[in-house]
Amino acid sequence: MGGRSPDTGAGAIWEKCPGCGEINYKKLLERRLYVCPRCGHHLRLSVEQRLLVTVDRGSFRARDADVAAADPLSFRDRVPYPDRLAAARAATGRSEAVLTGMARIGGRPVALGLFDFAFFGGSMGTAVGERLTRLIEQAARRRLPLVVVSASGGARMQEGIFSLLQMAKVTAALARLRARHVPFLSVLSDPTTGGVAASLALLGDVNLAEPGALVGFAGPRVIEQTIHQRLPPGFQRAEFLLEHGMIDLIVPRAELRATLARLLDLLAGPALAPHRRLRRAR
Repeated sequence: MGGRSPDTGAGAIWEKCPGCGEINYKKLLERRLYVCPRCGHHLRLSVEQRLLVTVDRGSFRARDADVAAADPLSFRDRVPYPDRLAAARAATGRSEAVLTGMARIGGRPVALGLFDFAFFGGSMGTAVGERLTRLIEQAARRRLPLVVVSASGGARMQEGIFSLLQMAKVTAALARLRARHVPFLSVLSDPTTGGVAASLALLGDVNLAEPGALVGFAGPRVIEQTIHQRLPPGFQRAEFLLEHGMIDLIVPRAELRATLARLLDLLAGPALAPHRRLRRAR
């Protein structure tokens, strides 16, 4: 079971489900929040689609959009790292693999982070770590609940040790957030792997996952090749992790916003009046 299949062209009106192979009318998938009507497979979402299903409409205000990756190692392979970054920015219209800012969920202001798997596989380099750290520190200062939706292949190899250091940096910021008793809700979408899974994604006060999401440090194929054994059916899928106590709840996409709002009410008190606006983040 993979993620979303690529369209067959710019004007494609059909999309194949990676779960069951059903060919679905794209407008139908959009109405169903990109959940296959035949098998219930949750296809991957773009950041824009994720905003629509997660936060109150029109409430998101981005911050730290100017924080972007450099090339600290002057990394070279067949395509220089700066050229790969430029291509990813052109393809996605985004400057990095995470979008951060302030929003409302069920009328409650939250600090929000959304990984973009389409940008370098949602990998966590120095800019992603810096954006998340700033977001967490802002949540701590303003005592705003933190919500992060993960979709990542892990650390960004082109930044080497600088990328790996972001795991410790973000984890330390989350420890300071917890010391201030500010809730953190982590949502794991498909896939959440590598350094992101090994750090912030599984450190929420409540860890949620979408049905069928792949969650783990290394992919199943890599693990099988390493240990030379067949893995149990459904290994590293959300349902397997729930059964073994690694996550707290599996939430269908259509219920995500309401579930987050309910958890925020439980962890942080009643929501603010809906007419009060968020102050624009500086």
